Amino acid sequence: MENELNALEGKIAQLIQVNGQLRAENHQLRQELAHALSSNRQYSDKMNSAKARLEKLLVTLPEDQT
Repeated sequence: MENELNALEGKIAQLIQVNGQLRAENHQLRQELAHALSSNRQYSDKMNSAKARLEKLLVTLPEDQT
């Protein structure tokens, strides 16, 4: 009985350790995701700005006179 309790105690300690590692990894992944989403928004804004400038330039170009 004592051996079984010791084994169970070891398994619980291991579970607690793995849980802590997974929490830390989850926190890191959430930070990375937030950073990636922020960067994605910035790149999307830049693309939309460039698109608007190109469309504005296209309007000013003379049409093909063939």
